[in-house]
Amino acid sequence: MTTDVIVVGGGHNGLTCAAYLAKAGLKVTVLERRGVLGGAAVTEEFHPGFRNSVASYTVSLLNPRVIADLDLRRHGLKVVERKVSNFLPLDGDHFSVGDGITQAETARFSRADAERLPAYWDRLDRIADVLRELVLVTPPNLVEGGFAQALPELLKSAVLGRKLSKLDLTAKRDLLALFSQSAGDWLDGWFESAPIKAAYGFDGVVGNFASPYTPGSAYVLLHHVFGEVNGKKGAWGHAIGGMGAITQAMAACCRERGVDLRTDVAVAEILTEKGRATGVVTASGETLKARAVVSNLHPQLTFGKLMAPAVLPADFQERVARYRSGSGTFRMNVALSELPRFTVKPEPGDHLTAGIIIAPSLAYMERAYDDARAHGWSREPIVEMLIPSTLDDSLAPAGRHVASLFCQHVAHDLPGGRSWDDHRDEVADLMIATVDRHAPGFAKSVLGRQVLSPLDLERTFGLVNGDIMHGRLSLDQLFSARPVLGAGDYRSPIRGLYLCGAGTHPGGGVTGAPGHNAAAEMLKDARRRKF
Repeated sequence: MTTDVIVVGGGHNGLTCAAYLAKAGLKVTVLERRGVLGGAAVTEEFHPGFRNSVASYTVSLLNPRVIADLDLRRHGLKVVERKVSNFLPLDGDHFSVGDGITQAETARFSRADAERLPAYWDRLDRIADVLRELVLVTPPNLVEGGFAQALPELLKSAVLGRKLSKLDLTAKRDLLALFSQSAGDWLDGWFESAPIKAAYGFDGVVGNFASPYTPGSAYVLLHHVFGEVNGKKGAWGHAIGGMGAITQAMAACCRERGVDLRTDVAVAEILTEKGRATGVVTASGETLKARAVVSNLHPQLTFGKLMAPAVLPADFQERVARYRSGSGTFRMNVALSELPRFTVKPEPGDHLTAGIIIAPSLAYMERAYDDARAHGWSREPIVEMLIPSTLDDSLAPAGRHVASLFCQHVAHDLPGGRSWDDHRDEVADLMIATVDRHAPGFAKSVLGRQVLSPLDLERTFGLVNGDIMHGRLSLDQLFSARPVLGAGDYRSPIRGLYLCGAGTHPGGGVTGAPGHNAAAEMLKDARRRKF
């Protein structure tokens, strides 16, 4: 079989890339190892009668242009906003963040902090707006060669420079701080009270195996605020039917455009001939030929597992091998007989639609990280719980509920050579008990659970070291340097081989942006007959 393009991996970015390529008239085949399309953005039954988003669990970063270009709403996607953004149970009190309530809530702990919030939001939004403009832009790529080869990249740099030049000096200083400082230092410079710093600081450690005082974690905070829901900037929401509703809508778009979607087809090797990609060999031994191959996999899987080492430049191989991954994530889905009742706010209400964050201070988060590094997992972990069935009654039987537990910090490699297979249930019990301390009776309400350690996330979804971001969002692994400097434009050292996954700009989250951008670069090359 011969096709124009083979997409390796049917996650959301692979589907996005395929949809754009097919719209341009190319013949596209998507190969997915699992029996269901969607990668980590899938909805599955995990207990009889209970369905939930298995890995990815909430919506904000999905790019509006991708939603529009793939006509996802017509294909069934509906996203609803959380009624409260975040709810933090505290010792004897509680704290909520949400539209129209954050200032009043903050004023209960610090009037000065409440008065500073509008300036904080304004200055953070100005930087987030710049990032929104760059999300669908291919980064300038460092290239070897003379002026003719470098000119296109210099022009990209000039365009980027013009965007940044629009910022005044205050905003430029903020931009520098957000790319270099820790989330803790950034927030300590703004606020004095613990709850508001905890609510915002969580965004600096979520999916980031780091202390909130680790330099660079302020960018991770920023990465989580440039999304939107239904046109509302910075909002978070829920896809009706779970995250699988997003990828099923993408798959429907692909089918409508003629994409050949194949599941239960693992790729064993990417074929090359005379320095260019020519197709793939599947695990079953089938050879599929193509003019180009684009991988949605983690960069280390693409270049370290699917390619013969001899075809790649030695320095490139070395840099990819050093690419750092590990988000400190332990993921659970639980079936509940009833809604939890928090000691500090026991009655049902809009706070149960929020991201419920069990981490009352930056100091608590720092201790969780330090403990995980020493012990393998934090014995006082950070837990974010969402109860999507409060917004979506399709996920559980009437009167019952499902909850997503996104838990940190855990190490992907346990000290002493221990295996996650031996400690998975022990840590799952700890996470349940952590919620139960704030909502007595929660543990007894658990009817069933699905537990995914970092090892399980890697085995099931190809998330190396369990990293939900496909690589750390650190300064040396961002923009033109994601995944490697000189390969930041979705191309690889092998002609006709491209990357479209979250290991490329702009990084992790269910955005669709890497798939969009990779398709744009591939179509440029197709027009120039470069593949």
